[in-house]
Amino acid sequence: MAKNHLENPFRPGAGHMPPHLAGRNKETKEFHKLLKQDVILENLVLTGLRGVGKTVLLETFKPLALKEEWMWAGTDLSESVSINEETTALRLITDLSVVTSNIVFETEKVYRIGFKPKETTIDKTLNYNTLITVFNGIPGLLADKLKGVLEFIWSCIRSKDIRGIIFAYDEAQTMSDHAQKEQYPLSLILDVFQSLQRKSIPFMLVMSGLPTLFPKLVEARTFSERMFRVLFLDRLNEKDSGDAITIPFGETSTFLSGTAVKSIIKISGGYPYFIQFICKELYDIVQQRKRNDRGELIVPEEEIIRKLDNDFFAGRWAKATDRQRQLMCVIANLPNSDMEFTVQEIVEESKKLKKPFSPSHVNQMLSTLTNMGLVYKNRHGKYSFAVPLLGKYILRQQPQKDDQQYLF
Repeated sequence: MAKNHLENPFRPGAGHMPPHLAGRNKETKEFHKLLKQDVILENLVLTGLRGVGKTVLLETFKPLALKEEWMWAGTDLSESVSINEETTALRLITDLSVVTSNIVFETEKVYRIGFKPKETTIDKTLNYNTLITVFNGIPGLLADKLKGVLEFIWSCIRSKDIRGIIFAYDEAQTMSDHAQKEQYPLSLILDVFQSLQRKSIPFMLVMSGLPTLFPKLVEARTFSERMFRVLFLDRLNEKDSGDAITIPFGETSTFLSGTAVKSIIKISGGYPYFIQFICKELYDIVQQRKRNDRGELIVPEEEIIRKLDNDFFAGRWAKATDRQRQLMCVIANLPNSDMEFTVQEIVEESKKLKKPFSPSHVNQMLSTLTNMGLVYKNRHGKYSFAVPLLGKYILRQQPQKDDQQYLF
């Protein structure tokens, strides 16, 4: 059946593959280098704000790894995975059993009893039952049991033309240790993989998540700083943004003037999700035109921004209290709000308020906003918005006051 020419190629959404993956050649080359390791000296952290395409890029890495004879196990993580160490260990074993369940590690001879006894064989595979039996049979701590299972698996597959196994986990920023409960699931993963890699077992960690991920890893185990190569996905540059816009339009790209493309880039800020969102709306507009209407496409900027505000930003903004919103308004008015900002800068800017913020109050509120996924703290003690273009959205919500108090 011929493909419907009206089908919209743009798919804004969490983890949806774009019609054209633009501007990630550098990151792909870095991943290729990691695949060439015989002894795993570096694992990978793929990080960036929401909407930069982390999940999509992680999905494109999988076929590259398979082509190089690596096995690939993993899933999306959730907070429930890191409830305790045992849950985390079982999660890894479960994910791994999916890709090893068809691998035969032993053939056992058995005799069928009957009128004519017959010798036959049974293949034992690395399925979940096998792995969990090995796990339960190993004495010691959970870390010892998990190491034992993974070492057992490698002893069974090392002769099968398998280069190694990649454990790929998305949304990994949800993992954390719980010192108050004496449960350290994140530390468990780091300790186990460091131990295996020191024994030259080629099991590699690939973790994707928000910018809070790497600081969490370093906080859990300081050696994480040397254990991972960090790739920070940023917005696309002008050329790559243009490709992400025009190439999927195909023949209909003739409607897109240079002015229209620049307008899309300006509204989207070069963020892949926003490009997909805007272009999906524009593609529908183009398809609904009359066939004889060959006029230049005018981008309805105000209408698209309003729709983007309602669909993407409004839900996140609604979760904040009035005082939290006021703090974020202060941040949005900083000249460097789209980049990094400090507690001191916020305190100084807040002096324009009738009720300014103290340093301790700012620190406390930033911690809360970090837990809400609205800001994050980098390794150098500076903060950034965790949602792309959030500052511009906040400014659009801010009442215009003659005294510049921006109060709610």
